Amino acid sequence: MPGILARIKRIAIDLVRAALLRYVRAAPRPEELRGGDRRVFIVLWKAWGMGGTIRAAFNLAEYLTERGYEVEVISAVRDHEEPFFGAFPPGVKVTALEDRREHGPRAGPLRRALLRLPSLLVPGADRAVTGFNLWTDIGLVRRLRGRAGFLIGTRPGVNAAISRLGAPGLITIGLEQMNLAKHPRKVKKAIRMRYSGLDALVVLTDQDMAAYHGLFDGGPPLYRIPNTVRPLPGAKADLSAKTVYAAGRFRYQKGFDLLIPAWAETARAHPEWRLRLRGAGHLRKRFERLIAEHGIEDSVTLEGPADDIGSDMAEASVFVLSSRFEGFPLILLEAMSKGMGVVAFDCPTDPADIVEDHRNGLLVPHEDVEGLSRAIRELVEDEELRRRTAAAAIETAQQYTIEAVGPRWLELFEELSRVRRRAPA
Repeated sequence: MPGILARIKRIAIDLVRAALLRYVRAAPRPEELRGGDRRVFIVLWKAWGMGGTIRAAFNLAEYLTERGYEVEVISAVRDHEEPFFGAFPPGVKVTALEDRREHGPRAGPLRRALLRLPSLLVPGADRAVTGFNLWTDIGLVRRLRGRAGFLIGTRPGVNAAISRLGAPGLITIGLEQMNLAKHPRKVKKAIRMRYSGLDALVVLTDQDMAAYHGLFDGGPPLYRIPNTVRPLPGAKADLSAKTVYAAGRFRYQKGFDLLIPAWAETARAHPEWRLRLRGAGHLRKRFERLIAEHGIEDSVTLEGPADDIGSDMAEASVFVLSSRFEGFPLILLEAMSKGMGVVAFDCPTDPADIVEDHRNGLLVPHEDVEGLSRAIRELVEDEELRRRTAAAAIETAQQYTIEAVGPRWLELFEELSRVRRRAPA
């Protein structure tokens, strides 16, 4: 009996998924085709949240809108009243498939039932699957049915979903924000199996280009386009300030448990300096204990996420990237754009593409706590080095502005449009 029930469940799932795919594969409407080459849809997990993926998506959306594109950001979830990064760019439409706000609209019985059922489009290997369900599946295919334009995913589960859709009017582009080596095995398996329907896959670094070439036997065409740093409000960094700054989620990835002991030597040698850690997350209590163990409570503060990180950075002179891994270290570039002296682990993927040791910052071997300690102390004790590397850092950051990188997206759109026009009907 259990085997029969399991078989019936699988058949039902396959039938519902097939119905979703048939629905979204309707021919694009004529009026959609006329403007399809100037229309872009970007699918995010949480457009109202915080993180480099969200910042990069809205940087791109704003750039495209200013150049006459019609841009819609489709968010699986809305769980905040206001966007973390402030108002959405003018002209960018933002749609939420599911509203989870405390005082959001009440769900009826059918909606509540669909919300409890897992997504049939987003693979379960991606942790973002918690933001997707059968209700959001239906909402997504309704948003995309009969549309024409470019459809951009922003993480593995979303990329796999849009690869599977096969909507005839949409050119699908997967965007990978995390380096391949740090994806769990199940996620890498899903990437290898389910990306074949993409028209293109965009990665952020040369290192990842090589990794994805090695992963696929065939697979979608690969392109490298880095994320972009947006102009931050506030003045340039105060290089005489006796403050070291780091920011990010209080999670294993960001390596603050490595930064805190690395800071201890500087704290003892220079008690007038302080370390500010901005962020939130489940490791906060662990960091508090680590600070107490090293006896540096007077020189380290754990603070919530900054409402205005640009003005916050302007009050510090040194920025530290202590991450164990990154998809693309966008916050490092933001610190460089503010003219801070920077210290970074050479973690995957790949601050060495950005930081040239002792020219525009200090680069430390991956997870070398003693090396990180020495580098921080070197910048603290040598103001001339801080000023020299900070000036070079500003020049480096200019290479990653949306004005410098945005044209590569326009070239990609043009190339994919040409390929689509040449393809058989």
